[in-house]
Formats: sequence, C-alpha cells, structure tokens
Amino acid sequence: MGIYLNPGNEQFAVSANSELYVDKTELIKYTNSRIGKDRPLICSSRPRRFGKTMAVTMLAAYYSKGCHSEKLFAEFKISRNEFFKKHLNKYNVLLLDIQWMYGNALEEMKRDPSIKIVSYIQEQVIGELSKEYSECVKDTDVSLPSVLANINAKTKEQFIIIIDEWDCLFREDKNNEKLQKEYINLLRGLFKGAPSGAFLKLAYITGILPIKKYGTQSALNNFREHTMVSPRQMAEYIGFTEIEVKNLCKEHVMSFKEMQQWYDGYFFETIGHVYSPNSVVEAIDSREFGNYWSRTETYESLMMYIAMDFDDLRQLIVDMLGGQRCNIDVESFQNDITSFKSADDVITLLIHMGYLAYDNKAKEAFIPNEEVRSVFWRAIKNGGWDEVIKAVNASEALLKATLAMDEGAVEEMIQEVHMQNTSSLVYNNEMG
Repeated sequence: MGIYLNPGNEQFAVSANSELYVDKTELIKYTNSRIGKDRPLICSSRPRRFGKTMAVTMLAAYYSKGCHSEKLFAEFKISRNEFFKKHLNKYNVLLLDIQWMYGNALEEMKRDPSIKIVSYIQEQVIGELSKEYSECVKDTDVSLPSVLANINAKTKEQFIIIIDEWDCLFREDKNNEKLQKEYINLLRGLFKGAPSGAFLKLAYITGILPIKKYGTQSALNNFREHTMVSPRQMAEYIGFTEIEVKNLCKEHVMSFKEMQQWYDGYFFETIGHVYSPNSVVEAIDSREFGNYWSRTETYESLMMYIAMDFDDLRQLIVDMLGGQRCNIDVESFQNDITSFKSADDVITLLIHMGYLAYDNKAKEAFIPNEEVRSVFWRAIKNGGWDEVIKAVNASEALLKATLAMDEGAVEEMIQEVHMQNTSSLVYNNEMG
C-alpha cells in the first residue's frame, strides 16, 4: 500500500462514517460497466465542493488491491449489485491528486529550480512502482507511460488510473503553454495508443474543466465526458438529488423550503433538481442557512470573468440577476480559462464552475439559487458596477410594487425609466 500505488481505504472510510454521508456508491455500477469495454475512459467535471474527491477516494477504496473493503461497503447500495464482488479490491490502482502533487513540486522547486513539474509527477509515481516491480523498472526510467507498458509486457498486469483535479495545471498555471503541452503529452501516453490499451483497465479523471480542445479536436478525444452541460449517466452522482435533500432535512429537522431557496437550482433533465453537496452539509452541520459557496473560493475570479468586455455580457448578467434566463451557445468554449472569444464562452465557463446553471433542453443559462446570487452581488458591488446595481434595484422595486398592486408607484417608476431611455428629440416623434 502506497501513496499513489494501491492506496488504502482510510480516507473514504472517514467520509462514509460521517453522520451526513449520502450514499453515492452506485457510481461504481457505472464504472464497472466500462471495464472490459472499448474506451474504458471516464472524465467527470464538476464545480468545487461537488464531491469530486469523495468519488475518487470511493473508487480507490473499491478497486485497490491495497485494502479490504467488503465490510466498508456492506451497508451501501453497491453491495446489493450482482457484480459487487467481481471487481472488489482486485486491481492495481494509481491514485494521483494533481493539485497536491503540483503544490509539492512548487515547494521542491524552491530548493532546486531545475525541477520540472511534469517530470516530478512522473518520478514520484515511478519511485513507488520500482519498489513493487523492481525487475521491470530501471533507475534511468523517467516516462511513466513507458514504465507501465514495460510492467504490463513482463507481468501482464493492468492498472486502473484515477486522477483528481486533472485540470489543475490549466487553472493554476493558465498561461504556461509549455507546461500544459508537457502535461497533455503525459496524459496522451497514459490514455491513448496501443501500449496504454494493454496496461490500462479503467481510467477515471475528475476536475472542474472538461478536456481542453485544440482547434476542432480534443487532445484526449477518446474519453467519455460528463459535464455540468451534459452529465449523461453521471447526473445522479454530481450533486445531491431533491429526494436526498428532503431525507436529510427530515432526519435533521431542517426546513426543506429554505434549503430549496438557498441551494436548489441546478437541474438535469434525467433526474431533476440538483443541490450543491457542500452547501447542504454545511447548512445542516451549522444549523444555519447562508452563503457557504464564497467560503470555498474567493469571488475575485468571478469578478474577473464578468468584467470581460464582450458584447452584451454585462446585460446578460443583469438579466440573470433579475431572474431571467439567457439563451447561449456552449459549443464554442475551448474548455480553458484563457481562450475566450465571446460572452457565450465566459458564461459557459461559469456553468462549469457552478456559478450558473444550465437547461440543456432549452439551451439557457441562469443563476441557480440565493446562495450563488449573493456571490454575484458581492462581485458586482466590488467591481464598479454602480449603474448595474441601480438598474437591478429599480427592477426589483418595480416587481414588488406590481405584486403589491401599487398603481401609483408602478406608474412613477415606468415613467422614470421611459425618461431615462428616451431622447427628448424623438419623444414626441410619432415615427420614433
């Protein structure tokens, strides 16, 4: 049992034994269905605090030869599946947390500036493989894909590769194209080509961004992708479903109506409403509804994106703050945070980051709930959007007056908007 090779099940055990754990183990049913099939490669992208790390530690606990997890899974849904024991703790697993490894590499670079991040990642894993497969790994080996291919050629053993925060380098070092190309080449070696087809049993990678596109092609176009735009078979496992949240509220005596107002809003056609897991758990744990989203990520990144000078972007944000939905094209987005060409690209990124929800059937984006709305408000208040704030406040006041059937107030506010937006030169022009 190592850090990367055949890890134990301790981390998932802590989560599974939590009072607020929600059983998502049937995700394993889907990953099992890809074993032995063409393209056993899964990429699941979702926002921060939507259970990415929970999923990878669960999969590692289930597949890894480095532990015995039958008792750990005994009370969960997957244990009732007919293929549960067929794959339980039967495989060599490589579990890589790229965010953690990237941080370690940066610390090592302070000591030795000649260290290369992608080389460092490979060296760490090869070091563990050399202890387990000393007859297959040479001291001069520096390529992880080559090492795995050699191990497979000599022993016929295969590997399940699980990567958390796979897109870390694209987010943390977004302008370093050389580093990104080196990293993509590593991923190609692990997941594309005949040798990888021999040593790879299954791959599961997760992050915030979908796999980056280059021109019209993806660098790893053999992956089955599951995103916030199109979750497909992963929809049920991305967040908490409405039934799961209702059960939590009932068990812990919390108002479902308030939970719905604060954290509902994401929606997938196949399963309906979806809630942010971290926010629901934090609200129940603290016995208080509020904004837990901004505690996991500063709103400076949101300020930066919505301040981009693309046609109609500000107006689209204003419309969504006013409760409207905006029709957008999500197909042009290049799946990175530097190649923006339109307002649609920025809005698509915000969908993947969880700041916006997306209705795939209507092709519309919208602000999902009160929690995220409050993050938008904080961003625009600190971003010089004074006129926007004034307009939105006026819109809300008009709505309240209309609902209260205050004819005088409604007439006055409509007249004020009319005068602000109509030139005196054309005010009496019947042709205007």
